[in-house]
Amino acid sequence: MKLRLPQAVATVALAAGLVFAPIAANATTYNPTVPSGSTVTIAPGAPVTITFTGFAPNELVRFFLTGENASGATLAAAKFVYQTNVPIGSKTATAAGAVAPTVTLPSNATGSYTLTATGATSTASATATITVAAASGGSTLPNTGGDSGQLLGLWIGGGALLLAGGGIAVATTVRRQRGQATA
Repeated sequence: MKLRLPQAVATVALAAGLVFAPIAANATTYNPTVPSGSTVTIAPGAPVTITFTGFAPNELVRFFLTGENASGATLAAAKFVYQTNVPIGSKTATAAGAVAPTVTLPSNATGSYTLTATGATSTASATATITVAAASGGSTLPNTGGDSGQLLGLWIGGGALLLAGGGIAVATTVRRQRGQATA
C-alpha cells in the first residue's frame, strides 16, 4: 500500500517529462522583422507586397490589419471601417522563415494601416505600416460622415421591440376591457 503513492508520483512526473521535454527542447526564440524602413507608401488601390523574415521554418503566419475600414479585409483586396487587429488571412513561411503577403487596399483608402504578422506556433510577431498617399487631383477634405448602414440592425431590432411592446400593451388593454364588461 505504501509503494503505490511513490509509484503514482513517479508515473505522473515521467508523463509530464515526456510531454514537456520536446517543448523545452524546441523552445527557439524567433524574432521576425521587416526590411528597414518598415513604412511603405502606396497609391490608393495599389497592391503592396511586404516581406517578413524571422519566423519558424514552414510556420503558418496569420495577418491582421488595423486601419480605416479594416473589417472584411483580405490579403488580396481590402474593404474597410476603422478597426483594430482584423484577421485578413494567413500564409505559410518558407523553410527560411520568410513570408511575403500582398495586400491591396481599395481605391478610396486613406491614412495609415498597420499590418501585423503573427506566427501560429512561435507566436512571434512583427508589424509594418502602410501609408496611403493622397490621390492626385482629389479632394483634400477629410471624410467626417458616418455610415448609417451599419446601424440598420439596431434600427430593425429597436423597431421589432417597439412593435412587440405595443402589441402587448394593446392585448392587455383589450383583455382588461373585456373583463370589466362581463363584471
